Amino acid sequence: MAYDGTDYAGFQVQSNAQTVQGELERALSTVCDGAVRVTGAGRTDAGVHASGQVIDFRTASTLDGLSIGRGVNALLPEDIAVSALEPAAEDFHARFSATGRTYEYRIRHGRERDPLERRRELHVGAALDVAGMKDASARLVGRRDFSSFAAGPGGVRSVRRAEWCEHGDGQLRFEITADAFLRGMVRAIVGTLLWVGRGKIDARTFEGIVAANDRAMAGPSAPASGLCLIAVEYGQDAANAASAEGSQGIPPLREEDE
Repeated sequence: MAYDGTDYAGFQVQSNAQTVQGELERALSTVCDGAVRVTGAGRTDAGVHASGQVIDFRTASTLDGLSIGRGVNALLPEDIAVSALEPAAEDFHARFSATGRTYEYRIRHGRERDPLERRRELHVGAALDVAGMKDASARLVGRRDFSSFAAGPGGVRSVRRAEWCEHGDGQLRFEITADAFLRGMVRAIVGTLLWVGRGKIDARTFEGIVAANDRAMAGPSAPASGLCLIAVEYGQDAANAASAEGSQGIPPLREEDE
């Protein structure tokens, strides 16, 4: 499923705010003619988007996936859509069965901004040292404590990939894949990488910030508007890798709250 998170207080249901989960549960409960509770693979924060979110739910409805999907999309707001529904194994859990997630952060740097993309990317008025940002982001890969970038309790996570891709007209896309993420982790990483891009710190200093396990050392969190959950993995290879890491004395983690 996908959603534009701009107008929502995050994915997870809240009693006093509009959330993606709340909208989904209302639509599903109507179509399935009974209360439905949804679980998401990623509990995205306020203003964060998703193009590859995965959810699971149980229902006694006899409707098939195609019929449920059509009915739900007809009831959902225009900024939320379900792309596919299919039966899952009895033990499947959208969040805890996931073996990896990939987030994307979009930046446009330079004098020109695109008003049509204002809800989806961060505009930085000056040119950025992209080579330096690429050098710094490569130092994120591996299994380590990422407390320097946590908006709350820290912890160990396995980052498998952290890369910047350049597109035309000053567009940059940062993609990062990990077994799971600490709350606020990606936005804090991007905010600190922007320090590198602006020449405030170099890649070696960035590496020192990663190792410090101190949020006060890192940069400010980048705005939520540029962040999007683009993929969730359920592959066995990633699960085996996490299991091997756990056998070395570090338990694999499945918590995720970006």
